Amino acid sequence: MRNSEERFGTNPSLHEVTLPQPSQESLNFIVPTEFVDLPSKGKFYPPGHPLKGKETIEIKQMTAKEEDILNSRSLLKKGVALDKLIQSLVVDKGINCDTLTVEDRNAILIAARIAAYGPEYKTEITCPSCAEKSKFSFDLNDNLKSEEETSDYSAAVDENGNFYVELPVTKWIVHCRVLNGGDEKTLVKIAEMKKKNSSQNDSLLIDQLKLSIVSIQGVTARDLINGAIDTMPAKDSKFLRSMYQKVVPSVKILQRFHCKSCEAEADMEVPLSTDFFWFK
Repeated sequence: MRNSEERFGTNPSLHEVTLPQPSQESLNFIVPTEFVDLPSKGKFYPPGHPLKGKETIEIKQMTAKEEDILNSRSLLKKGVALDKLIQSLVVDKGINCDTLTVEDRNAILIAARIAAYGPEYKTEITCPSCAEKSKFSFDLNDNLKSEEETSDYSAAVDENGNFYVELPVTKWIVHCRVLNGGDEKTLVKIAEMKKKNSSQNDSLLIDQLKLSIVSIQGVTARDLINGAIDTMPAKDSKFLRSMYQKVVPSVKILQRFHCKSCEAEADMEVPLSTDFFWFK
């Protein structure tokens, strides 16, 4: 009778098997990259900026490293998780993500989310009519477009990437820059400071104008500009905010929402937060 090694073919002397040895090269993986269309088309960046005149930006696909960023409690607490994520995804490390326009940052986040987890995004939204919360699924490929495509308005842009318009009441020529990631952080800090100080009024619209406007009638002194904004006629202020929305291309994902509770219908915009990268 043969022993068990011979019966089952496990005798090394009868069957010698050479297993491939793992190597460093065999474990290397080249992370794919893609080019994302920039809503700004590079028009609103100052001279010398890496994206000046560029219509696309190259980003890599998300890896476990980026998921760690989104799961970092310290980064989430500081409110900088998305900043760190964008900085990690952008291939050109010479680009500071804080200098990216808000619209370009959003385009990067949407493209990264689709590449990593697909176009379906399930989240919880609040009905604007009855405030009832319900689950809703967005298709990130649906209605994804730049608002510039739907507008025939074109404002003049100067050599510094700022657009300028004439106000209807004062007739002032106002030059404005497009807000970026750093400005978003500043606005959050201002809001938090005013929340702690109950004597200060909430003035988000004015704060946004003060960050955006770089000159009025050629005057660039910050104190004079801020004083002019505080006394600007409401019609001029509304016109300027409206022009900002028309001039600056933005990426929006709007989908029709039907509330099962109150039967109301509304176009809902996908919320871009850290939850945007996770299913609920």
